[in-house]
Amino acid sequence: MTASLPDESLPLYTVGQVADLVGVQQAFLRRLDQYDVVSPARSSGQQRRYSRVDVGRVEAALDLIDEGLTLAGVRRVFELQAEIDALKAELAQAKRAAKTR
Repeated sequence: MTASLPDESLPLYTVGQVADLVGVQQAFLRRLDQYDVVSPARSSGQQRRYSRVDVGRVEAALDLIDEGLTLAGVRRVFELQAEIDALKAELAQAKRAAKTR
């Protein structure tokens, strides 16, 4: 019997847990949310809840900040990455459709 891990997108972690996990202050995580760099889910009490995907985005943001980007720059990089991913998916779908013709 194998233990299954929860879905990576489930909001399981509190701000304090993520701050400890990645080694930043909780205020920094709130700032990432304020700049729409990482937008965690909210609990019924409006507390931030982070998924493993969110934690990965925090870590990626930290890497970009270490390279000298501002939070606005990090947000733009993430936006561009999302556009690239969408275009790749669209291209793959068009290629599949062309093969079936």
